[in-house]
This record gives sequence, C-alpha cells and structure tokens, in this order.
Amino acid sequence: MKAERLHALADAYGADLRRWPASERAFAETLIAADPSLRSVLDQAAALDALLDASPAPKPSSDLAARILAAAPKANVRRFHLDRIAFYLGAGWAAAACAGVVAGVGLTSHVTANERADAVLYQSTLVAVDDTEVLG
Repeated sequence: MKAERLHALADAYGADLRRWPASERAFAETLIAADPSLRSVLDQAAALDALLDASPAPKPSSDLAARILAAAPKANVRRFHLDRIAFYLGAGWAAAACAGVVAGVGLTSHVTANERADAVLYQSTLVAVDDTEVLG
C-alpha cells in the first residue's frame, strides 16, 4: 500500500521532493530510507521529468489569444465597482464621524451649562471694584 502511494505521488509531483507537499515529502523520505529499492520510483519519475522539460512549450495561435482577450471582462467594469465601494465606505465613515460629533455635543451640553451657571453665580458674589477689573 505504501509503495503504491509513493508511485502515485511521484506521478503527481515528479521526482523533485521539494515540489511535494511537506507532509508527503516526509512520508516519501521515511519510506525510501526504510526501503532503498523504492528509490527507483523517483528515478523513473526523474526520467519522465527530463522528457517533459525537453519538450517544447506549446504556443497558442493568435486566433486563440484574440478569442481569450475578447471573452475577458472589461477592466472598466471592475474599476467602476471598486470606485463605488470606496465611495460608500468613505460616505459611511463620514456619517459615523458626524454622528460622533452630534452625540458628543449633545452629551456635553449639560456640562457646559453647569459651568456657565457656576460662572454667573461667582460673578454675582463680586462686590468690589477691583474684582470687576479682573473680569474685564
């Protein structure tokens, strides 16, 4: 069972263990260390890798490239959606900031009213001329 799994992994990922997922790489290394004859599986995969690397890369025809580009979505449509999202996020932030200012003013109005009342009461206790000069 383990040898069959090694064959399947070598067929899928090739002979270079660096291309394998880390968990599968550890599995292959321990399996080959336990049975060195399984090294031939990686040798066969290396031969296939060499053949694939030597083969020329396929070049798409200009007709195929034109069809793919024609079928691709237009960039302006995507940009429009991103602009709308940015606008709505900015508008939401501005509305939240305004709501914070209104709430802050509403919550602190009674504090300033108390301060103003204290100032009026203090000024009413002043009786001397020198005290009024201090207030201007």
